[in-house]
Amino acid sequence: MRVAMIGTGYVGLVSGVCFADFGHDVVCVDKDPDKIAVLNNGGVPIFEPGLADLVAKNVRARHLTFTTETRDAVKNADAVFIAVGTPSRRGDGHADLSYVYAAAEEIAGFMDGYTVVVTKSTVPVGTGDAVEAIICKARPDLKPGEDFDVVSNPEFLREGAAIEDFKRPDRVVVGTDSEKARAVMRSLYRPLFINETPIVFTDRRTSELIKYAGNAFLATKITFINEMADLCEKVGANVQEVSRGIGLDGRIGKKFLHAGPGYGGSCFPKDTLAVVRTAQEAGAPLKIIEAVVAVNEARKEKMADKVVEGVGGDVSGKTIAVLGLAFKPNTDDMRESPAIAIINKLTAGGANIRAYDPEAMDEAKQILPEITYCENAYNCIDGADAMVIITEWDQFRALDFTRVKALLNTPVLIDLRNIYNPVSMARQGFKYISVGRPQ
Repeated sequence: MRVAMIGTGYVGLVSGVCFADFGHDVVCVDKDPDKIAVLNNGGVPIFEPGLADLVAKNVRARHLTFTTETRDAVKNADAVFIAVGTPSRRGDGHADLSYVYAAAEEIAGFMDGYTVVVTKSTVPVGTGDAVEAIICKARPDLKPGEDFDVVSNPEFLREGAAIEDFKRPDRVVVGTDSEKARAVMRSLYRPLFINETPIVFTDRRTSELIKYAGNAFLATKITFINEMADLCEKVGANVQEVSRGIGLDGRIGKKFLHAGPGYGGSCFPKDTLAVVRTAQEAGAPLKIIEAVVAVNEARKEKMADKVVEGVGGDVSGKTIAVLGLAFKPNTDDMRESPAIAIINKLTAGGANIRAYDPEAMDEAKQILPEITYCENAYNCIDGADAMVIITEWDQFRALDFTRVKALLNTPVLIDLRNIYNPVSMARQGFKYISVGRPQ
């Protein structure tokens, strides 16, 4: 089938490349000429394991092209995916749908023949209705259900594992009441049938809410175990054993029960805030999710306080080595990363920050220009008064602690991801502070 993917951000690029790898002919469209130039020259503007090779493979196979021109991409497409950004609006927390609406209006002008317009971006309930209305207003000659259909098809991609998630998903959700549109979506996802992937067909508004409900629930699990970690510290319990003990219950599950500095990234922060605002306006406030948002924000500053306590209660004039800046491993995404709030509070207290991340430093320099960036973990640690692990990259899991101890001014390690064993670290002479575990 012929696919146009509007937007080459994280979701749009991964989705477009994977559809091409399924054998569909995909044109990825973006207004940013620099981004398209990078892609046409064989580069990839984001870090995602395996993505560069998959792009090159499908460009060679002529299943995948990149352009700044929307007209031909849409005119020839069976399905047009809207995969543009929906950031939180400043001030009120609602999702900013201006890019979605602009894409819908532009798409309308170029559609030729029956076309399925698919919202892949994460959007509030009712956005599909608005997109349909925009197309009808721009093209009064087009009738929904006959000339086009608007479908909701939310993404469930984890950064760092997005290709695997797209090709072997837990489920695919499709929101439409049109049988014609369902047939198109079945054809697009037909390669997944061999894996017996469940395809959940529902109405458009339910599909839109499924995405928000899923992210809000996962954010709640993270926040729950972080609060349990605080209780563990007060009573002398071990949060990792608590997580294991409850995670083995099939009704709960073990995923997203790892205590740490709070959630970040492109999805959970903005999606929880957006669904809270939607619920408030609908007169059905989500008190649990409201609490999750508030607790997670406070969590990041609390982790900075843990660092301050670890160096004796005052970081003024102290050099702190920070390992990991991205919100999670295997991505260069700095959006809402806990590292930002932690570093900002430490620098406000007078600390000098040295930082290293395997992939995210270029992005971090745009957000945290005042700190010092280092070429590797050991260079970062050299001469520091303490080291802090914020992101659990694999290369931080087997550090040479004889070397680390020699490089640090004082052997202090604040491990916000619980990578290391407290007993082992104590035996090696470190003051070791972790999250939700006895000292």
